[in-house]
Amino acid sequence: MKRILTGDTPTGKLHLGHFVGTLENRAKLQNEYEIFILFADTHALTTLSSSPKLIADYTREVLLDNLSVGLDPKNVTFFAESAIPQIYEIAAIFSMYVSHNRALRNPTIKDEIISKGLGDQFSLGFINYPIYQAADILCVKGQLVPVGKDQEAHLEQTREIAREINKLTGFDIFPEPQALIGRVGKLVGTDGNPKMGKSLNNTIYLSDSKEEVEKKVMNMYTDPNRIHPTDPGKVEGNPVFIYLDNFSPGKDKDKIEEYKDKYRKGQVGDVEVKKFLVDVLNEFLGPIRERRETYKNKPDLLASILEEGNSKVRKISTETLEELKQKLGFAF
Repeated sequence: MKRILTGDTPTGKLHLGHFVGTLENRAKLQNEYEIFILFADTHALTTLSSSPKLIADYTREVLLDNLSVGLDPKNVTFFAESAIPQIYEIAAIFSMYVSHNRALRNPTIKDEIISKGLGDQFSLGFINYPIYQAADILCVKGQLVPVGKDQEAHLEQTREIAREINKLTGFDIFPEPQALIGRVGKLVGTDGNPKMGKSLNNTIYLSDSKEEVEKKVMNMYTDPNRIHPTDPGKVEGNPVFIYLDNFSPGKDKDKIEEYKDKYRKGQVGDVEVKKFLVDVLNEFLGPIRERRETYKNKPDLLASILEEGNSKVRKISTETLEELKQKLGFAF
């Protein structure tokens, strides 16, 4: 079976944007590929450097999120980046083949520096993030990487590193992993921001209760130019309708189209459409909440799932590192 490597940075719980961006594909492909799910807890230090204990807590939450969407630990290998020391040695070797300027040119890095207002106050680890990500992927020789649209630039850098190492050694040590972009490249936030993000406080989490979902949806951004329910409204780009299109079951398609028509004509109010969206999202999240409950109170099971994965990946990454060093000529 071909290998998938993808993962999450445990800086908070996972949300609907993560689901359409990558989680959905993970669940769909778990019987067709050998899947490895990384929890990039070391990477999380770029955001939570003063709170490593919080990162450990979030790692457990993110594991729960993955299990709650239907990923089966019998089919999927979960592991923590910090438990695989070979990753850091592989990343150190990779860093010798990436120029400082190339690292800074990564568009995702540049965007995050601007969006987070970091100026020049960012760590070396922040700039090295794509290099460590390359080591994460290639330590198990991942061939396909389900990612959100904003991570595609990181993956291109991984391919560059794989090509450089293969060319240098004359051996096909590493595959050039391909991206699998989710059906929604970026899910708009509840505030209308083009991206849903944990740091932007515009998310609906997979673990949100019915009451939390209702509160967030009823406060959701819609058409700012629509003052009264009788005013014609804009459907395109409206977060309420974007969510309806992406999370409603097929049986609701005709009803959604009817709401769109009425909204454009000023024949339905925001409150009515939002209440319908509350029902749609809670129906979607219902099975996810149920699966989460089956795992939530079993800390020993969660720990064993992670430790089994860590052990498996340490073995694979040790073989990868030894091959890399041998082909580079470091065998003494």
